Amino acid sequence: MKNIVKFILICIIIFFLSGSAHAEIIKIASYNVENLFDLARGQTEYAEYIPKSPYGWNKKNFDIKLKNIAKLIKDLNPDIIGLQEIESERALIALQHRLSNFNVNYPYRAIANSKPTTVKCALLSKFPIISKQEIKIRSKSARNILKVEIKINKRHLIIFVNHWKSKHGPESQRIAYAKALKKDINELKKTTDFIILGDFNSNYNEYNTFIYNSKLNNTSGITGINHILKTIKDQKLVTENELIRNINSAYLYNLWLELDPSKRWSSTFFKEKNTPDSIILSPGLYDHKGLSYIDNSFDRFSPDYLFKENKIYRWQRSEKGRGRHLGLGYSDHLPIFACFSTKPFQAKNSPASHNTNYFNKADENKLININKAAAHQLIKINGIGPSLSKKIISKRPYRKIDDLLEVKGIGKKTLEKLRPYICIQESKQD
Repeated sequence: MKNIVKFILICIIIFFLSGSAHAEIIKIASYNVENLFDLARGQTEYAEYIPKSPYGWNKKNFDIKLKNIAKLIKDLNPDIIGLQEIESERALIALQHRLSNFNVNYPYRAIANSKPTTVKCALLSKFPIISKQEIKIRSKSARNILKVEIKINKRHLIIFVNHWKSKHGPESQRIAYAKALKKDINELKKTTDFIILGDFNSNYNEYNTFIYNSKLNNTSGITGINHILKTIKDQKLVTENELIRNINSAYLYNLWLELDPSKRWSSTFFKEKNTPDSIILSPGLYDHKGLSYIDNSFDRFSPDYLFKENKIYRWQRSEKGRGRHLGLGYSDHLPIFACFSTKPFQAKNSPASHNTNYFNKADENKLININKAAAHQLIKINGIGPSLSKKIISKRPYRKIDDLLEVKGIGKKTLEKLRPYICIQESKQD
């Protein structure tokens, strides 16, 4: 009898230890799709998206646009994705259905549709949505900010999806968004896990880039994304260390700092590379409770098919973008993404000082053993996400690196990108 009780106790201990060691990895992305309109005639469409007009917005082009967005989301494979420039819930549902045709299911959706703006902020999620709110901006034409609370394995995460006024207007118009957002953030508990993402139409370092532009700078150098949201401190960009040291801090961290400066762009504006899209983190994601950020996991999603002739392959229209829809292309923005974990935050050497991506330069020779690495180690490698890491683990062991070609989702091009960072045998660094 004692042996049976002992055996049961051992099983219980093993169960809880294995459960506590498991960490779910959540990939969260943001993407401005460049106008996904439905085929219903409304009162707010841009002229070029009125169904059956001379511009050719019809079922054929609508289906191509849906297919292209769905392909991108399938390949990126986020668990949650914030979307900008969605016309309606009807268009969002159509995208859900098209994704399901790719065997990619997002059961939960939300859209900021209480205001009849031409395009809106939206979100798709594989995790349950607990609540949806909209943060209203006073201007009649301003798009509401979407606020969504999501439940992830008994943990709660708030995501704010933004699409601020474009730079056809001055900075004061973007500050209106920032102030409304900041007011809502100030009402949250200090340790709340929240992420701010979307198209801010502002560079991560806007306080430097707009300062001498008189058409934009009508605020005496004050910016929404930096000064109001507090992503700068003493005229310097806030680093992770500020949030790690003080989890009650009011400061926020913009993930663009994790990339080499040459890679800090997701769109072009008048032929200049810029960062209108951002993912901005709260101190709660560094407090060893709830969810945490996986350090250095931020990146742009930039497969070859999103480019043509060394330019972003945006949705194509004739007459230099002013004529008929041609049924080609994607968007004028690149998606951005970051990964999060149910395990406590673990700091790595900061790419903000080393100018690197997933690996910092000091670690480039520390190859990851694909026969032994855990999922959270594999996703450090640019090109491997949560889904692909699971597939790699399921096919072990590998006798040679080329055996990775047997993993669904890894082709020759992908393998060559992975090869510099992986090994299959023991090394001194393992």
